[in-house]
This record gives sequence, structure tokens and C-alpha cells, in this order.
Amino acid sequence: MKIGILQTGHAPNELLASIGDYDDMFRKFLDGHDFHFITFDIENMGFPSGPAEADAWLITGSRHGAYEDLPFIAPLEVLIHAIVASNRPLIGVCFGHQIIAKAMGGKVEKFQGGWSIGNNEYTYQGKTISLNAWHQDQVTKVPEGAKIIGSSQFCKVAALTYKDHIFSIQPHPEFDSTMIDALIQYRGSGIVPTEMLEEAKNKLSLTTNNADIAADMAAFLKRKA
Repeated sequence: MKIGILQTGHAPNELLASIGDYDDMFRKFLDGHDFHFITFDIENMGFPSGPAEADAWLITGSRHGAYEDLPFIAPLEVLIHAIVASNRPLIGVCFGHQIIAKAMGGKVEKFQGGWSIGNNEYTYQGKTISLNAWHQDQVTKVPEGAKIIGSSQFCKVAALTYKDHIFSIQPHPEFDSTMIDALIQYRGSGIVPTEMLEEAKNKLSLTTNNADIAADMAAFLKRKA
């Protein structure tokens, strides 16, 4: 089964040799499920010809905001609508979660409450789970027809489903503690409050439910195979 990765951002250059880029993280995250991957560099306008280029689709995180006036935003929203119309499974993570919500009629804003980084607890489909986060923007208006299946005290719209073929999530189940530690070092200083960075460092040893979300995502992507 071919999964199209719509890469809307890139990892810090300092991490490419040791950890890899965002698409590499998802390839590793979803390894073992008989998937084949093709990456499209959406941030640099590398778009597919249409939904038929893959069996299912995944939109990555990004340092950009879904509300920014950037060249790739409008055509990405057009592509999202085309994928939805094709009934192919679509998953969005962090920025992917946000841009799908925006494309489907929701609202995304820079959250007044600030940042969420590192290990956080969420209520997800009736269970308490832990996942790593790295975001300031949030979905503040849920699109019509979408259902909230994940939330936290800080992030009320942490995971959404739309009918039976769109799933999106705000935290990063593909990020392990090594990635969070690297982001603290290379993208946090001077941007995220120091006390939050220190708190995230102190939580690096905590476990996550990444594997559980990987299994859920794999099953979701195969739903219409």
C-alpha cells in the first residue's frame, strides 16, 4: 500500500544526519505495516498530480502557521479537498491537523495560552495517554461534521475524526524524547519560555503511547485499502 507523505516542513539541519527529516520519522514510525512511501515536498511546492498518486495520505508538521499567506497553503487546501472527495484515508499531524481543520471550515489561531512542548497527557478515545507536543497554534473552531476524540486541559481539540476517512492529531506521536531534546536545543531557545524548556527537559525520561497511536494510524490508513 502506497502512502503519500505531504511534507509541509523540515527538521532542523543539525538533525538530518542523526535523526532524519520529518518524512523519515513517519517512515520509521509506521514501519512494519507493509507500507510503501512517497514524499512530496509541499513546503517547496512539490505537489502530486492528484489524490490517485497514493492509496492514502499523511500531512506532516511544519514550523509555519496554517493561517499564514504562503505559496503552498492555498494549493494544499485544494489538494485536501480533492483527497477527501476521493474517499482516500487522510491523516494530519500538528500542522497537518490544523490545515485540514482550516480547509474543512474550521479556524486555527496562535493560542493565547502559549506553547505546549514535551510530554503531555491527553484523553484519547476514553483513555489517558502521553504524547510529545511542540506547538503554539491550535484549532479553535471545529469544522462542521468533525468529532473531537482527543483533548487535554491545555488543548481542547487535540484529535479529530471526520466521518470515516480523515483523522488528525495535534501532538506528535512520531516524536521521541531524542527529537524533543533536539528541538529544545535547536528551535526552543529564545522562542519558547526558558521555564517551559526546562520542564520539558525534566520529562524526557517519561514514556509515551507513540506505539499505540502508530497502530491506530496504520489501521486507519488501511481502512479503505
